[in-house]
Amino acid sequence: MTVTVDQEPGGTPSAHPSGATATTPSRPRAPRPGAGRDRFLDVIRLFVMALVVLQHWWLPVLVQEQGGLEAGSVLAAEGGFLLTWVSQVMPLIFFVGGAANLISWRSASARGVNASTWFAHRLRRLAWPVVPLATVWIVATHLLVLGGAPVQPVLVGAGAAGMVLWFLAVYVLVVVATPVLVRAQERLGWWVPVALLTGAVVVDLVRFGAGVEWIGYLNVAFVWLGVHQLGFRYATGAVRTRHAAGMAAGGAAVALALVALGPYSLNMTGVFASEASNVAPPTLVLAAVGTLQVGVALLLRERISSWSERPGPARLLDRVCPQLMTVYLWHMLPISVVAGVLVFGLGINTPEPMTGLWLLWGVLGAVVLLPLIVPLAHWAVRFETPPRTLGGSPGMVRALAAAALIGGGMLALTVSGLGPGLAPLLGLVAVLAGVTLTRDPRNR
Repeated sequence: MTVTVDQEPGGTPSAHPSGATATTPSRPRAPRPGAGRDRFLDVIRLFVMALVVLQHWWLPVLVQEQGGLEAGSVLAAEGGFLLTWVSQVMPLIFFVGGAANLISWRSASARGVNASTWFAHRLRRLAWPVVPLATVWIVATHLLVLGGAPVQPVLVGAGAAGMVLWFLAVYVLVVVATPVLVRAQERLGWWVPVALLTGAVVVDLVRFGAGVEWIGYLNVAFVWLGVHQLGFRYATGAVRTRHAAGMAAGGAAVALALVALGPYSLNMTGVFASEASNVAPPTLVLAAVGTLQVGVALLLRERISSWSERPGPARLLDRVCPQLMTVYLWHMLPISVVAGVLVFGLGINTPEPMTGLWLLWGVLGAVVLLPLIVPLAHWAVRFETPPRTLGGSPGMVRALAAAALIGGGMLALTVSGLGPGLAPLLGLVAVLAGVTLTRDPRNR
């Protein structure tokens, strides 16, 4: 994923505050928007993507049974939940996205770009890469089933491939909310993330106190926008060492207290989890963990930035970061192929979780997957750029309709997977229709 103000491949932009060091060691600031490249954010994104790929290989437990596939989770094993406190790093991506969205919106506003044009640009970059991905998966799974492959394992793989799209569905909301939240931050500063996270408190009180489960999904907005708002604070240089330390200490204390004393799961992710997690819907615990992660990252910023500016790491980041969202979208394809060959072709099931053999399984899997994912990402990165015919400003009504269609389509693909059936086709059509609505109707 490139690190530019106006471009965010697939919707997780890399921001443009520079990688310059803070003015003093005790008062780290993000440089002003447009000052240069911030490799600190690049490192976070690379770190997050590596953990996402690893957990999607390492956390599922796959066992062949009578021609079918039983998909369990390491999280069901004793102590498995501890892994999720390390592997759940998606809050960091929303933090990075917050920094990038604020910079992009301010840059666009300074050039006289209106909100509908900015929405259209962001939505196109977010949704267009999903169209070829979903097409490949839907066509391939139909061909596999027609060719005689067992339907159930195909559906498991297609469901896992669709699972990663939840992030893009939520990010549509983030994009649409950005102009409003930027204005709120300019007036209220730190009170905006405080208010959003307070909303998460109220939602959880009603959900667990009154047993109103559906209200928990309001935290999709409160939790993720709250962490996203911390990225705003970083991008404006408002985060001091004391703020970062407070976020780290306060987030850790709140998260531990809630899981120890409250009605919360110990799991921070839901990758084939056999019990409830703090992700679907998000909870106050996840918000606390996200605040902790952001605080720790900011406390380490000087060291990370210093390392990332060395010639070797800088070249690595320059080469890899433009393809990170492509890796995120496409990595389940080689994972599914390798798992299918091992489990169905060679009869090798996932080893017993939390054992030495299971650790070896994970390491060898990473070694096998890396040379498959890298060339796939290099080929598929071409789909990050939407066609030129989708340019221009559609107007606010069309832009908001596009956001609704894209968000709804992403959600449908997340729930139904990218396999055979009517629901995935309808989800893909909705995304494609939304992308089409982002074009200027006067374009020919």
